[in-house]
Amino acid sequence: MVSEEFTRLWTKLTREWKMSLEEGLAPLTEGQLNVLELMLQFEPMKPSDLLQHLSTTPAAITTLLDRMERNELIVRTRDDNDRRIVWVSVSEKGQAEAERGREIRSKLFEESLDRISAHNQQLLVYLLGKVANA
Repeated sequence: MVSEEFTRLWTKLTREWKMSLEEGLAPLTEGQLNVLELMLQFEPMKPSDLLQHLSTTPAAITTLLDRMERNELIVRTRDDNDRRIVWVSVSEKGQAEAERGREIRSKLFEESLDRISAHNQQLLVYLLGKVANA
């Protein structure tokens, strides 16, 4: 059945990508890279703003941000007008790590796509777009 073969191949591919990505990103994690990219797009953000972009809990976001702050990837600051509000932004180190992470991820995907012709790469993207209903 086509769906079973697709599932097998997709699972294998994503598992290999995840392992390679985590190995290349270390000590940064894929989750931290995703948060850095979101924050660079929308910063400054409140921790609660991340909820609409990530499928996780407020407690998990707090834990993730705590770890990122300890690793100097982000900076938390209190709002000047309302001290209850905390703003989160990307530090210089976080910007550098986000750029490094993007390069690692891009290289990983390029290496995978280089196994097929340019025409088939375009076809794959087109077909995945159809499957994703994009």
